[in-house]
Amino acid sequence: MTARADLLALTPEALAALANRGLVKRATKDLDAGTAPEVTVDPDGTVRGRLPDGTETALPAGAGLEAATCTCAANGVCRHQIGLVLAYQRAAEQGSDQVPAGSGSGASWSPGEIDDETLARVLGERPVAAARRTLNAGYVARVHRATEADPEPSVELPTCTVRFLVPNELSYAHTDAAAGRRAEVVALAVWAFRAADERGLTGDDVRLEVGEGGPGPARDLSGTLEIADQILLDGVRHAGPLLAATLERVARDLTAQRLHWPAAAAEEIVEQLAAYRDRHAAHHAERLAELITELHARHRADGSSPRSQVLGTEESAETPLRRVRLTSLGCRVAGDEGERTAHVYLAQPDAGIVLTLKRRWAEEITGSALAGRRVAGVALGTFATANIVSESATRSASRSVRLAIGRVAKTTVTPLGRAWENLPEQIMIRDFTRAAERLSLLPPRLIRPRIEAELVRVAEIAELRQIGYHAGDQRLDAVIADGQGATAVVSISYDPVRPGALDALDAALRAEPRFVSGTLRRSRGTLIIDPIAVLGRDGVTVPDLAPGEGDAALEKAAAAGSDPLTGALDAALTACADAAHHGLAQVSPGLRGRIERTARDLEKAGLRAASAKVADLAAALAGDDTARMVRAWTDAQIRLITTAELR
Repeated sequence: MTARADLLALTPEALAALANRGLVKRATKDLDAGTAPEVTVDPDGTVRGRLPDGTETALPAGAGLEAATCTCAANGVCRHQIGLVLAYQRAAEQGSDQVPAGSGSGASWSPGEIDDETLARVLGERPVAAARRTLNAGYVARVHRATEADPEPSVELPTCTVRFLVPNELSYAHTDAAAGRRAEVVALAVWAFRAADERGLTGDDVRLEVGEGGPGPARDLSGTLEIADQILLDGVRHAGPLLAATLERVARDLTAQRLHWPAAAAEEIVEQLAAYRDRHAAHHAERLAELITELHARHRADGSSPRSQVLGTEESAETPLRRVRLTSLGCRVAGDEGERTAHVYLAQPDAGIVLTLKRRWAEEITGSALAGRRVAGVALGTFATANIVSESATRSASRSVRLAIGRVAKTTVTPLGRAWENLPEQIMIRDFTRAAERLSLLPPRLIRPRIEAELVRVAEIAELRQIGYHAGDQRLDAVIADGQGATAVVSISYDPVRPGALDALDAALRAEPRFVSGTLRRSRGTLIIDPIAVLGRDGVTVPDLAPGEGDAALEKAAAAGSDPLTGALDAALTACADAAHHGLAQVSPGLRGRIERTARDLEKAGLRAASAKVADLAAALAGDDTARMVRAWTDAQIRLITTAELR
């Protein structure tokens, strides 16, 4: 009789993914207490268990736990089924006569080894055919090979994650996608591994383009760029409703062509134009300039980088998730005239990613007042500091998540407890130096996927080195250290939407903090964390939702020396944004002179390449060649934005 290698390969973590951690703990406790089933194995490999109370459980061969049966009243996977798996493993370890010895080792293997015939037989012809249509269009995937720390290979697809819990057993492939999409996404994950294997991409964590969707013709973005260039040349002040309506129509066309990232940028430009026309505080000249630059950057990168990453051609439709477990990492509150927006950041530990849930209110109130507003049937302040289990969640390619309206009964919210301690290494940072190095290896932000919460992480705090308030900038900075002594800076600026945030952060960081969640970036070679929440001995503090008027007496920070690089870059970016606002074709001599001065300041700061691009822009603005103006402005913007991001 051959041992059931699939059951022997199931680790406690894999069982928790297939059921939940509570069931695994309870089943283990029952076995340790002597309440173990009597294990027998049929000639066909079916493993059966019988408990003293008469409960009978069966685990058929060649199928996953979804095919298991039990005479108890539970729906789905139950503790008796988990207990039978554990009992079988223990019997094999003890050399039982009924259970043959075998190895559950998942020796190095790749899901790419599974052929298409097996996919069709196990998953079904129809789901595989649907998956092949996505393959033909092309999609991006992130392949995680098995490591000692994470022995289960997995693939992150645009809207879900697939984990292969047992070598060569598709029935144990686990995904957070809903049951109706399971077979299709498992096939896509297998093909992603196969593509990585064929290309010799053997790294533990690689991103690649899968399928036949290759670089597209430049004309895909030509209409959008023509409108963007017209805005550049004429200026925002002369961009009337007709131009905005045309751009809005073009954005819809881009979406139809599956060019989702340029479409999103175009939609934001429309919003910026409308905000300027309505004299709304949401209009920002530098943001509009950055969006136009993004369109040109994505156009230039098309063909030299994975198209799905640069243009967003991967699957865009939202994917319903099955029963998903999420851990709140806090909340960010933002607001403009007449509205407030809350972004709740939710770690999905099984997938190793962070999702975003957004709520908007048409009222002008502070973050502390928003804390009482309801999300999924509970107060926002509770939701932002909790564990969430939902059967009504839907995830998009940009990693935003929403809960279906009217189905809140299928979402449960429980206290956070110690959930942050168990976050996977993809989310948890314990080495600040390594985290900064990873940031430096990312592609420029202008051409990265437009993913919500892309750089939201949780950092473990070994020590608080110093903390202080910069009155001139209305900014609180704190230096924290990891276990190796490397440092990072937690930095937050005052915002009237969240008046109590600085006071709350200062208090939380002085009270034995253990972890801080936030968005990562690099500045002047230092890892910067824009804080979202702090977990300490007294629980979780979410600064944006904290009460208070910002009137606490904060310890002043030591005076910092001037930073000529940052000053020169900021001045150049502001000048370029002003040129776009007024119109490149009608820039005044005064503004042109200002651009020339910023070029000289960049040269003095040692940024010679950026200086040359800005000087070229100033020269182009002095002539009559509008095509050269647009090209020079775009070159300068790309250089300045990328330099500011990577320094």
